[in-house]
Amino acid sequence: MTISSNLGSPIKVSVETFYVEAQSQPEKNKYVFAYTVTIKNHSLCSVKLESRHWLITDANGKESEIDGEGVIGEKPSIAPGDSYKYTSGAVLDTPLGTMQGHYLMRNEFGTEFEAPIPVFRLTCLTALH
Repeated sequence: MTISSNLGSPIKVSVETFYVEAQSQPEKNKYVFAYTVTIKNHSLCSVKLESRHWLITDANGKESEIDGEGVIGEKPSIAPGDSYKYTSGAVLDTPLGTMQGHYLMRNEFGTEFEAPIPVFRLTCLTALH
């Protein structure tokens, strides 16, 4: 599944998700998902990704919030018109869930703003059959 939205922000966030069957253990309620995020800078100046905030919700309604500096150990700078791509993962207790959040960005003039990450689904396709 792929989602994409900029929700009025000069930063467009696209996400593609994957169920990682080889690392999952459904009998132990462990469902592993990977997601690839592409962050595209549509502004006229460079931006730096300072931090992230995620809200992860499983099918039972259990919510986890995750805050941290940068992504995958980096605080990437993205020039106007360029994009940055990374892959990370999440482990859920259920075969279905959602993620959403935002990145805190800083432009080259020092102004901070949030780049929203719209809700996207984490889905184990075998759970739908």
